[in-house]
Amino acid sequence: MSTDGAAYVAHASACIDEPAQIGAGTRIWHFSHVMSGAVIGRDCNLGQNCFVASGVQLGDRVKLQNNVSLYGGTVVEDDVFLGPSCVLTNVTNPRAQVDRRSLYEPTLLRRGCSVGANATIVCGVTLGRYSFVGAGAVLTHSVPDYALVVGVPGRVVGYVSRHGHRLAFVGGHATCSESGLRYVEETSGVRCVDLHEDEALPEHLARGERPHDEWKPGVTPSSPGDEP
Repeated sequence: MSTDGAAYVAHASACIDEPAQIGAGTRIWHFSHVMSGAVIGRDCNLGQNCFVASGVQLGDRVKLQNNVSLYGGTVVEDDVFLGPSCVLTNVTNPRAQVDRRSLYEPTLLRRGCSVGANATIVCGVTLGRYSFVGAGAVLTHSVPDYALVVGVPGRVVGYVSRHGHRLAFVGGHATCSESGLRYVEETSGVRCVDLHEDEALPEHLARGERPHDEWKPGVTPSSPGDEP
C-alpha cells in the first residue's frame, strides 16, 4: 500500500487519475480505478476492482465491495453500503451507435442505504435513507426511507431499521430488535422517533454484537463456546 504523500491509502495496483478529490482515511484496494473529476469523501473503502467515473460523488464512510462500478450521474451520500458486483446504470436506452454522454440520468443513493450483492439499480431513481435493496434485486423506481426491496422487478415488501432488521408495525409503531430505537409509520413515510435520520449512531449502537438471525423473535443467542 502507498499514499504517495496523500491523506488516503491506495494499493500500488490502483489507478488514480489526477485531479481527483479523495478524503483522508479512505482506502483504495487492488486494481481499482478512480477517474479525474471524481469526488470521494473521508474514511471510504473501495474494494478490489472498483471503478469510480468522472463526476461521481461519494460522501463519507461509503463502502464499495469488490467489483462495483459507479458511472457518471451517480451521487452517493454518507454511510452507503454497495455489495459485491452490484450494478448501477446511467442511460435507460443505451445504443453503441448513439452518443448520450451528455444525457446521463442521475441516480441518488441517500444516506445509510444498502444495495445487496449482484443487485441492479436502473438509472434515474432515488434510494431513500436507510433503504435496503436485497441481493439480486432489479430496482427500476425510486423507493422511500427504510424501504426493503426484493425481487425482479424490485418491489417494496416492508421496512427495515437503521440496523437492517425488519420492522413489524403495530398501530403505526415498531421497535428495532437490535438497537431498541423506535419507529413510526405515517402518511409521509417511516421515521425514527429516537434519532434523526441525519444524526450519526451513538457509539454503543455502532458495533454489531450478534449475527442477524439471533435478533429474530424467539431465537436464543448463542454463547461463544456453543457448538455450530
